[in-house]
Amino acid sequence: TAGQLSDKYEKSRYIRWVKLLEIVIMLSAAVGFVTGNTPLLIGLLFLMGWQSTLFGPAKYSIMPQHLKPEELVGGNAWVEMGTHLAILLGTLLGGILIAQPDGHYWVAGAVVLLAVLGYLSSRAIPPAPPAAPDLKINWNPASETWNILKFTYQNFTVFQSVLGISWFWFLGSVYLAQLPNFTKLTLGGGEHVVTLLLTLFAIGIGVGSLLCERLSGRMVEIGLVPFGAIGLTVFGVDLFFAAPASPPQGELLGMLAFLAQPGSWRVVADIVLIGAFGGIYIVPLYALVQQRSAPSHLSRVIAGNNILNAVFMVAAALIAVALLDQGLNIPQVLLVMAIFNAAVAVYIFALVPEFLMRFIVWILVNV
Repeated sequence: TAGQLSDKYEKSRYIRWVKLLEIVIMLSAAVGFVTGNTPLLIGLLFLMGWQSTLFGPAKYSIMPQHLKPEELVGGNAWVEMGTHLAILLGTLLGGILIAQPDGHYWVAGAVVLLAVLGYLSSRAIPPAPPAAPDLKINWNPASETWNILKFTYQNFTVFQSVLGISWFWFLGSVYLAQLPNFTKLTLGGGEHVVTLLLTLFAIGIGVGSLLCERLSGRMVEIGLVPFGAIGLTVFGVDLFFAAPASPPQGELLGMLAFLAQPGSWRVVADIVLIGAFGGIYIVPLYALVQQRSAPSHLSRVIAGNNILNAVFMVAAALIAVALLDQGLNIPQVLLVMAIFNAAVAVYIFALVPEFLMRFIVWILVNV
């Protein structure tokens, strides 16, 4: 439904309405924090997911309307970097503010302030004419999802790119979910070490995303997708071998004590490089979807992509739980995911040889 709305209406105005909705939700959240109303906050968490769903298709589909073809990779790089760093900074800021005296008041004020800043930023977005102004909205999300996935499948390269993006979120959600327990149970690190590794993972994605523009020569270079997939597998496997056989005994380690442990810098390097190659992998896929989808359907294609992303992330959680229930430890689960990544990459590149051919050409030109 969000994809249809974004295709039908002028996007800058549509985004401003969505950001106004965010202010309303965050004002309600401020009331929930101040009064300690947990059911209200849980309901508002659902509404924030809904608001994000409304925003996502417009965020990605508006870029081709304002960016030149040679700017598309760079635009996606900044969006990916900004998204992951914002998630990281929001998580850290929330933890810091709630730990203060009367922390719930600080959090209540922060969420409202950030929502207002988001709306003010949206007022600077230039107009973007509607892609399909005559579109008749289908309010049945099930049938419309099926319709847009069938439409996306007609462009096989775009559909495989959507699957590749969904796989990135599958893999990334496993790393983000398991990294805290991996840090505590395998590395023997405390909360500060968890924060350090999550920070480095997000920074790695940001650096890899920005590096993608330089490596691609300011064009949509899908040859970087196999390069990113290879790096994700190599350093995912190396993380398994870098993990200690048993965690240090005693109290959980602080940041400096962890970094002084033998092999800790290898773990740090693996985490950063997994994030960086993830950024290199994901940016060209988003740019390819934007470049090769029909402009009149782009928002809906991205909305369908978002639905598949959610399905893949739920599947990732269920598979991780199943593997842990079978007796695997967290390093072994991460190793299985790295091997899965290699298998998925081979599958996609076999179906769409263009990825692999462009990778070979990119290697020959740049090495």
